[in-house]
Amino acid sequence: MTASAPLILAFGDSLVAGYGLATADGFAAQLEHLLSAAHPGARVINAGVAGNTTADALRRLPRVLARLQVRPDLAIIQLGPNDVLRQVPPSSTLANLEAILVEFGRCGAPVLLTTIMPPPLLAKRAAPYADIQQALAKLHGATTWPFFPAGVLGHRDMVLADRVHPNGKAIAAVVEAMLPAIEGILNVELTR
Repeated sequence: MTASAPLILAFGDSLVAGYGLATADGFAAQLEHLLSAAHPGARVINAGVAGNTTADALRRLPRVLARLQVRPDLAIIQLGPNDVLRQVPPSSTLANLEAILVEFGRCGAPVLLTTIMPPPLLAKRAAPYADIQQALAKLHGATTWPFFPAGVLGHRDMVLADRVHPNGKAIAAVVEAMLPAIEGILNVELTR
């Protein structure tokens, strides 16, 4: 895309897909809206699928990339919680995420790899997965960023009725907190 109209691919699970939300309240739409102030015409493609594990996402990645007309200026990857919930072996999660990062590297797309601090209830179960994103980001030159800013997780007014998935207000906080990191990557990419 051009410097004034970057293309971002949001790739991941229900947090990207906007599970239970109106399209306008989802991650991609809210990010696109905020980006449009500095980048008129910016587009954020929602390539999220609720329930995706890293293996599911890796299997569908070739189809997602084949549908793109141009290389994205940034890929935001949000995956991992479903692996923890389904107790996918951490070694498989690492291998799948690495394969995804390698594929984006082949495309020449920079990556923002999000992380999620597990709630106390899942801390023990999530411990073996704790450093996967940071280790892979360092190895592949990606940026990591927490998906949820402080003050979002664990608050009843920030979730849907299922008490798990974020509501539109929570996603607005996510996008606002993530925007400086996204802008930083875009500023580097769009001046090349």
